Amino acid sequence: MPTYDYKCSNCAHTFEELQSMKEAALVLCPKCGKETLIRLIGGGGGMVFKGSGFYLTDYKNASSGKGSSAVSPATPKAESKPTPSSGSSSKE
Repeated sequence: MPTYDYKCSNCAHTFEELQSMKEAALVLCPKCGKETLIRLIGGGGGMVFKGSGFYLTDYKNASSGKGSSAVSPATPKAESKPTPSSGSSSKE
């Protein structure tokens, strides 16, 4: 059920009302009691994308099998570079 925004043109009271899309718009202001309500055009709800094919940070669950390693922050691994040994030499 959508949420509708209303504003009273008499007392400027604004509020939200959860209504079915089949219900008629409200006309009676709950604050001043006059029939001067206007239904405002709302911004709508946010879009929610679920499934694969979107950004890695969008609604990823750590328990999901595929791509779960992308959720955890990358930890830098210590590079192991061979150090030249100056004391031991095989050429003699």
